[in-house]
Amino acid sequence: MLKKEYPFYLANRPVMPNTDLEVTDKFTHKVVTCVAMADEKAINQAIKMSVAATEPMKKMPAYKRQEVLEHCVERFTDRFDELAQALCIEAGKPINDSRGEVTRLIETFKIAAEECVRTAGEYMPLDRSPRTQGYDAVWKRVPIGPCSFITPFNFPLNLAAHKVAPALAVGCPFILKPASLTPIGALIIGEALAETDLPEGAFSILPCRRDGARLFTEDDRLKLLSFTGSPAVGWNLKAKAGKKKVVLELGGNASCIVDEDADLDDAVSRILFGAFYQSGQSCVGVQRILVHARLYAGFTDKLVSATRALKMGDPKDENTFIGPMISEKEAIRLETWINSALKRGAQLLCGGKREGALLEATLLAKVPQDENICRKEAFGPVAVVSSFASFDAALDEVNDSVFGLQTGIFTRDIYKAHKAWDNLEVGGVIIGDVPSWRADQMPYGGVKDSGIGREGIRFAMEDMTEIRLLVIRKK
Repeated sequence: MLKKEYPFYLANRPVMPNTDLEVTDKFTHKVVTCVAMADEKAINQAIKMSVAATEPMKKMPAYKRQEVLEHCVERFTDRFDELAQALCIEAGKPINDSRGEVTRLIETFKIAAEECVRTAGEYMPLDRSPRTQGYDAVWKRVPIGPCSFITPFNFPLNLAAHKVAPALAVGCPFILKPASLTPIGALIIGEALAETDLPEGAFSILPCRRDGARLFTEDDRLKLLSFTGSPAVGWNLKAKAGKKKVVLELGGNASCIVDEDADLDDAVSRILFGAFYQSGQSCVGVQRILVHARLYAGFTDKLVSATRALKMGDPKDENTFIGPMISEKEAIRLETWINSALKRGAQLLCGGKREGALLEATLLAKVPQDENICRKEAFGPVAVVSSFASFDAALDEVNDSVFGLQTGIFTRDIYKAHKAWDNLEVGGVIIGDVPSWRADQMPYGGVKDSGIGREGIRFAMEDMTEIRLLVIRKK
């Protein structure tokens, strides 16, 4: 069960100056707990303490950092059910999806614990010419310094983990702003970290209002900003970030191609999951489904039948697959997009009805390509189905987007798989599965309006470090 109140964490310590942030159950809309909110003074103090912790964190041996990460793995495992229930309540995420995210939280910290002791450099001989004969070089990676992290509501545990765990692995102090709608998971991570012997100031976890979070972006004492969220907000933050390094993991309207040699039942099963898991609120959720004309009728019949069978309702119910969207406002937005497409001749295959923040799993066909439901990020339980005659045309349609996060392709043709990998303007191509599939050790991120940089533990660790070169003249 949730606690009655939660403090924020300032320089490793719980602080409870107020109970200003009310957190609601996203299904019942009732207030279930209250959280302390940080003001600009507290944020400034957290940054000051993170600067003071820079040298102690840098000098902390790798095995000690590994012990911190392993402690978190142990505590998250002990508190598995608590974390899943908290996530189900604060995010409205169906309980089975919530358990899946806790599993990934644990896996992410495990990967970081392994990578923590693998950070390496390289010996570089320089005798490639008479001018450089007699010189040797070696380089290593050093922590970049205090980092700023801002995370969204849809994966409040694992997306926080993808910033926090690599920072701990390399020895960077950090301040984290969790989404105000879903702060509890991040604060439970803080509880586990507070049980360790990290240097004072190594971490601060500070729920705060958006208008009070200026320092997370603009303060020059912070050396890296890692933001996950909407494109409009992300690019605006980058413009204000000054000289610090910026990593952005933004939105998408991910496509999935079903080619003529695909296993139809397998494709339907995976796309059903990819489009509607956690009520479609994923930046790599399947939004555009492109099916070869030869398979289109059979595929659509099977997908519509499977979609209609999905249970919508209370996310705490073990059988629920579609829970509430994060707010009624977001459900109304998406309902408006659906109705706009229908007014222009789109075909409603199933779904489309809304009750408060609950929106039925919805499939559309014959949607004009300039409709929001095709061009923008739906971020809810809606997908658009269309057909294609040639694989090249399907690739062109995928690329006809301002986004470029990941694409899934169901094909058994290795040449087409490589052609897609060569030509698609996305951060990742997933063959034989949906774009929503992700392993937490792999490089993950997008191009175009989907962001810059990559997450995935080893790749985030590279962003949080800088190369330092040593050259030695031997004679």
